[in-house]
Amino acid sequence: MSDEKYPPIEPYDHGMLDVGDGNHVYWEVCGNPDGKPAAVVHGGPGSGCGTGARRVFDPERYRVVLFDQRNCGRSTPHASDPAVDLRHNTTDHLIADMERLRVHLGIDRWLLHGGSWGSTLILAYAERYPERVSEIVIPSVTTTRRSEIDWLYRGAGRFFPEAWELFRAGVPEAASDATPDVLAAYARRAADPDPEIRARATADWCAWEDAVLSQEAYTGPPPFSGRPDRAQRALVRICAHYFSNGAWLEEGQLIRDAGRLAGIPGVLVHGRMDMGGPLITAWELARAWPDAELTVIDDAGHLGGTATRRALIAALNRFARG
Repeated sequence: MSDEKYPPIEPYDHGMLDVGDGNHVYWEVCGNPDGKPAAVVHGGPGSGCGTGARRVFDPERYRVVLFDQRNCGRSTPHASDPAVDLRHNTTDHLIADMERLRVHLGIDRWLLHGGSWGSTLILAYAERYPERVSEIVIPSVTTTRRSEIDWLYRGAGRFFPEAWELFRAGVPEAASDATPDVLAAYARRAADPDPEIRARATADWCAWEDAVLSQEAYTGPPPFSGRPDRAQRALVRICAHYFSNGAWLEEGQLIRDAGRLAGIPGVLVHGRMDMGGPLITAWELARAWPDAELTVIDDAGHLGGTATRRALIAALNRFARG
């Protein structure tokens, strides 16, 4: 089996990990308890882990760990509540949560898999704790540089001017069209005590995200506005919180420090037609990371497709033998 998803599987263990500051992170483990440890790091930030990610791993060979990052999914408290304080939700907090979870589960080294924001968190964790990472498999590479954030929330408006105009109009109080100003205004609105203001900001944000993905082939509801209301509210709050602060990363640090990943085999799979996260980031990362292989899928975008899935499963099957 090399290119099709594995059958659905249920966790054999799960729990809530106390990570401090009143936060509890939901985790679950699937597959073979004696298998190769692997962690799924979801995107967003704030999207929560889904069941589909379980199915790219051979359940006979992998011990698969999934978790909901702070304040989203089944983790508590939930960011959909505007009273929840996000001051203790930063990239450094999430790195510490991952390390605490690894220790809690008694894992020495684990493979890391995840895309979009998940790839940023994977890279940040792996550069902090390279000795704890066996391999890395990433679709839709991002490093959350401010230049990447500016592209997603302003630059892509060159292709979707009507949608960007509506997105910008959603926060008329923003000091300028500069991306940090616009995103900070959305962060304030997403936490406003007035539920109507929160709902409008959430809808406007999701409409823009869906517009950026609108040229991609997918089935089912729209990727952002099709989520349940509670999940949308948490996602938008956390995204605006992170991106208005540049994810608390120095500009370009993850590519600058990619040499720390030397000795960790990596597979990067990126769609050439990715409008939200252009290929250049994956290209630059692959050039800076000596043990990374980059596969470009010509007809795929940010959400991937059949060819993307086949490349990911092939990589995971190969690493399962290691």
